Amino acid sequence: MFENTNQDDEGGFAVSSRLFNVLVGGFLLVFVAIIVLVVASVLNGGSASVGGVVFIGPIPIVFGVGPDANWLILISIIVAVVSLLLFFLYRRSGRIKF
Repeated sequence: MFENTNQDDEGGFAVSSRLFNVLVGGFLLVFVAIIVLVVASVLNGGSASVGGVVFIGPIPIVFGVGPDANWLILISIIVAVVSLLLFFLYRRSGRIKF
């Protein structure tokens, strides 16, 4: 994955095109999701629910606003726990090398 980590002529690190494509794809996915949320909010008359989890180190911060916030917070906690479990399982099995 990180096959090209040597320094280039300008003193920076060369990044593989695959890694760069994943990074750009992530930014595009977030951008499209924000547009979808704004359009859904406008079409529903301004009534929308939002929930999520932000990890700062090992500490999760859970938030939610709106009429269906309880369900969104529950789903986001479940997704966060599954993500952490998968991270530790893959890290332990040696499939992900840092």
